[in-house]
Amino acid sequence: MIEVKVANVAIDVNSKMPVVILKEKKGGKKLPIWIGLFEAQAIALALQDLKPPRPLTHDLTKSLIEKLEGKVEKVIISDLKNNTFYARIVMRKNGEDIDIDSRPSDAIALALRFKVPIYINETVLDKVAVGSKPINDKEFREFKKKLKDLKPEDFGL
Repeated sequence: MIEVKVANVAIDVNSKMPVVILKEKKGGKKLPIWIGLFEAQAIALALQDLKPPRPLTHDLTKSLIEKLEGKVEKVIISDLKNNTFYARIVMRKNGEDIDIDSRPSDAIALALRFKVPIYINETVLDKVAVGSKPINDKEFREFKKKLKDLKPEDFGL
């Protein structure tokens, strides 16, 4: 598993939908996850450490977990099936591990409120991440060779 942090919450200009951008803590890969408007608001409020006058759903959930003496340990973006991300909230109560299925947006909103780490399954990150991946020496040599052999007519000139 790879630890990530919330880099940004924004509106995707193409779909006009909110998107949360997760970024590797130790690396350059980024993972966009499109989310609902209310979840985007919940994540943005937590990022800015703003408290609404009345508790929102994620604030209420946090209060319930605390009142029931549970503890959120971490959240995991665990899978991607049919273009849908899956997440798990990992909790402890009375020494027992509790694993709860969740939407990623809800898991992220809770993780920010509890100040716990967010992880992503490495295979999920590799499937959809964007970012720079260094090329190896062989790829570099092949690229240089292609550049050397280019002619103006290769560009349709």
